[in-house]
Amino acid sequence: MSRELAKNRGIGRRIVRPAAVALVALAALTACSSTTDPAAQGGQTVVDAEHTGDFLAELGLEGLDAKQAIDKLDRLSVEQRPSEFTAQVQPSQLVLTHQSGRTAGLPMPEDQYYLSAAPYVNQTHSCHFHSLTTCLGELYGEEVKVKVSNAETGEVLANKSMGTFDNGFIGLWVPRGITVDLEFSYEGKTAKSTVSTAGDTNATCLTQLRLV
Repeated sequence: MSRELAKNRGIGRRIVRPAAVALVALAALTACSSTTDPAAQGGQTVVDAEHTGDFLAELGLEGLDAKQAIDKLDRLSVEQRPSEFTAQVQPSQLVLTHQSGRTAGLPMPEDQYYLSAAPYVNQTHSCHFHSLTTCLGELYGEEVKVKVSNAETGEVLANKSMGTFDNGFIGLWVPRGITVDLEFSYEGKTAKSTVSTAGDTNATCLTQLRLV
């Protein structure tokens, strides 16, 4: 459903496309998902290590680690993003699930944590683990001022303008195991949040960032 709505974005500049909620990997946590998400239907088969390379090649991610795969998928237009598999960002792994039910996890960097943020003005949706293939935010192709600070020490980790990807999200690699203060500024409006990057169950998808 979200992909069809995405094709009609030209009707207005700020259109958010509703995403269905699916249970993926950790049953109590949610992620943006299409209605055809194989993980929502059960029956997954974990690809063994011997065949992971072939599986990645089939998905167009041959030879890539988690960080490289995330970067590649982030930079695709919505229309180019694959519909035959989902790529869900969890704190410790990137979970790739083909529509056939086959799934594999790529380990995330030990010292870095990935946050995908979608500041919004009018509409948003619930999300916990970010889906690189199906999550859609309101502001796409926009410049947003982003400030990231270590909440405990006050150290500014990043303070720059960043463009939202075609899916309306901003991708942030931040240190693992700390608490970060986030501030997003756009057209005179600001959204703030404080996020922990410790543990394996914290969010990677930030959608409750209303710009006011």
